[in-house]
Order: sequence, then C-alpha cells, then structure tokens
Amino acid sequence: MNGVIRVAVCHLLHDGNGKYAVHWRTAACRDEHERWDIGGGGLKFGEKIEDALHRELKEEYSAAPVKFEFMGWRDVFRMQEGKDTHWITFDFIVQVDPKEVALGEPHKARDLRWVTLDELMTLQPIHSQMRPFLDKNRAFLK
Repeated sequence: MNGVIRVAVCHLLHDGNGKYAVHWRTAACRDEHERWDIGGGGLKFGEKIEDALHRELKEEYSAAPVKFEFMGWRDVFRMQEGKDTHWITFDFIVQVDPKEVALGEPHKARDLRWVTLDELMTLQPIHSQMRPFLDKNRAFLK
C-alpha cells in the first residue's frame, strides 16, 4: 500500500454554558473548502500531543484552554492530495473563555460562530470528519 500515516489533534471548543465554536473553511485550507468545521491539526515531529493541542488552539482560535478533556482517539482513512492517508487523531473537548477567542488564521477560516448542540448537529455542509467526531464523542457533549 502506498499511503501516509499522520497524527493529529482534533478539538471542539465550548464556553462552559452550552455553546460550541465552529468556523467556515476557506479556499486557503488544504482541502474540504467552504464547509463548517471544528479545530485541529497535525503534530510536528518531536511535539507532545498536549503541546500540539495548545499550539493549535493558539494558532486557530487565539486562545488558551481553561480546561480540557481527552475523549479518545480515532482512525481516519482519507484520500488527500492524491494520496491515501491514515490519520490517528486524538480528540479533545476544550473549555475556553469565549472573550479570548478570535480567528487566528483568517485566511483559512472565517465566520466564527458559537452554536448550541442542536445547531452543531445540524450544520451543513460540514467537514467530512466532523460527523464521525461528534458521533464517537457524543457522551462528552452536554
């Protein structure tokens, strides 16, 4: 098999009061343009998973966690840039102070929104991995 294995963190931000953060992916993203998404990104060589979580939160949402909880991992098999990929993703739910949150990469993401769980579950169109993330981690969502 001619594929690539990658490791990532995926995070869903919440405000502690029932609202979750989503953003709209722009054409500057690697793939899955013009879709709603939550945060995440790949680990860098030598980077610890929790360090990657903190880095991605800062890069994407200009925020630091108030607290976070590891929800588990997922195997994600996708075709990206013409290659079969196998992502091992470490999923987190992260409470933040919503007053600190702002889009840190406005060229890749726009239209930051805070939505309820019902709204989160019905957003369209969404990143192909958002539904598997939400379905697997439903017990952590309040």
